[in-house]
Formats: sequence, structure tokens, C-alpha cells
Amino acid sequence: MAVAAMTLSGLATPAFADPVSVLNSYVGDWKGSGSLVGGQKPEPFRCRLGISKGNLNKINYAGRCTLIDMNLSVSGTIAYDDKAQRYQAAMSSNAGFTGVAVGQIKGDTINFDLREKQKDRGGNDVRIGSRILLQNNAITVDFEVEFNNSGQVLTASVPFAR
Repeated sequence: MAVAAMTLSGLATPAFADPVSVLNSYVGDWKGSGSLVGGQKPEPFRCRLGISKGNLNKINYAGRCTLIDMNLSVSGTIAYDDKAQRYQAAMSSNAGFTGVAVGQIKGDTINFDLREKQKDRGGNDVRIGSRILLQNNAITVDFEVEFNNSGQVLTASVPFAR
């Protein structure tokens, strides 16, 4: 499953008093699990995520999710751009996708909504999406893959905890 693409949209003025402190509050080790649904039967979807303090206004992350027969790894950076006054994320994965996203702020939530179109191994169009929610020192990641030739959609929602 080539999950999680990153071309994010949205722009908002930060509602947080200190955006860098908000990012640093997520530093640490996280684990989460959910189910991949939409196939023949739900499959366990387990993930771990390490977040470390980066340079200046950045945090770095590296994660790995395990399905029954494959692993997905992602890494990247989330930063606060003082000049543009917005959060931005960059991501790459072993599934061959890279991207940049702008965080939408609503209340105490920063939402990164990632969307991309790619080709699967057979050359068929696939729509890939991932939504990352940072809220109240919690992380939730929602994954979605749609195979355009069949219309099949696979989804997983993974709430993370320390």
C-alpha cells in the first residue's frame, strides 16, 4: 500500500501564543494502532513515531507502520515559518512519495491534509491521502488510498499516544 502523499493546502494565522513551543510539545516517542479497512477483511495497522527537536523552529519525525505483509516508513520535518506565519510540513516515504504541506489551524488543532496521485506497480492511477491532526498534545493520522481502476478505497485511522 503506497500510503500518504503530501501536497497540503490551507493557510491560517496561528491561534497559538508560541508556535515553536507547540511543536516542541510533540517531541517524544509515540505508538498507535488501527485497522486497514476496505479490503476483503480488516487488517491490523500498527505504527510508531519518533519526534525530535530540530534546528530553529522545526521538529523532525520518523515513523514506521506495519501491515500483515508490508512496512511503510515516513520521515520529515514540521516547522513554523515566522515570515509566512504558518506551519509547514515536509514528508518522504518508502512508498515513493514526497511532498510539502501547509497546516490549517482551527482552534487548538493543526490539520495537515495530504493528497497526491500516483501510479501503482501495475501502472494504474492511485489517489493517496493522509491527514495529520495535532491537537491537545495528541496525534491522529488518517490514511486513504483509492485505486482508480477498481474504485476500491482502503482507509485507516491511527490515534497515537506516548
